[in-house]
Amino acid sequence: MSFYEKGPVRIRYEEAGAGFPLLLIAGGGLNSTMAGLRTAPFDPVAEFKDEYRCIASDLRNANAGESTGPLEAERPWDAYTDDHLGLMDHLGIDRFMVLGFCIGGPFIWNLIKRAPDRVVAGVLAQPSGSRPEARDLFYDGNMKGWGPELLKRRPDLTTEMVDKFLTRMYRTDADFVFTVTRDFVRHCETPVLILPDDIPQHPYAVAMEAAMLAPNAEVSMFPWKEPTERIPLAVRQIRSFLRAHRPTQRA
Repeated sequence: MSFYEKGPVRIRYEEAGAGFPLLLIAGGGLNSTMAGLRTAPFDPVAEFKDEYRCIASDLRNANAGESTGPLEAERPWDAYTDDHLGLMDHLGIDRFMVLGFCIGGPFIWNLIKRAPDRVVAGVLAQPSGSRPEARDLFYDGNMKGWGPELLKRRPDLTTEMVDKFLTRMYRTDADFVFTVTRDFVRHCETPVLILPDDIPQHPYAVAMEAAMLAPNAEVSMFPWKEPTERIPLAVRQIRSFLRAHRPTQRA
């Protein structure tokens, strides 16, 4: 267990394996923690540590995690991306690949937008997205779940602060993948592999629209998690994708 600190932010992270850097982002929404990687459809650390330097962290202010920091209500998505890029800087890593589940999808798009020369390729597994018929799905869920638990641990925060944070994160630009526009994806040259899901938080239509728009996108079979016998095939596709885009020189 290690910690990276920058000002009021303290991020818990872990590393495993060796090779080209692979940033891993667990699912679980705002409660994303490293432990969530072990309960994902497949454990990416176990699968890829033999080939890659796997790096994972607890999301800032995840209730079951050990990363802490302020609620930056004016720039919530960018604050989390600051943590991801800051951790890479702390570890002396310039270029890297990234694999993320659920909320990792919007995070990956934002990483590509913020650091296009650093993100070599991205794998978006069961990415979250915004459905027109349920724009407040994530706001409502976090106001009922994540927010109240956070307030129990953080007397410096208020319900009003949580509301402002979640409103900016999930209601102000409540469309598509939250962090980038369709036009951005349409012109994004970074290779991405998308593994769609089909539940309210991970809409199939949004994942497939992103895959169709991105010029260097690949997409997995669907469904890829059921039956479970299909999961090794999906992992095999991820491994092939990462190998195809991995630079020959280590970062």
